[in-house]
Amino acid sequence: MPQMSPLNWMMLFIYFLLIFMIFNIMNYYKTKMFNKKINIIKYPMKINWKW
Repeated sequence: MPQMSPLNWMMLFIYFLLIFMIFNIMNYYKTKMFNKKINIIKYPMKINWKW
């Protein structure tokens, strides 16, 4: 909206940046911790597809 003052635009921009950065940081560290805690055991596939 062009009627909005620049201060409101700046606050919206800062608010968006903070949420965006928090979201990215949380996802980054959550996946790092998830990868360290769980050891994936690979089982051989027992399904033999015969078409």
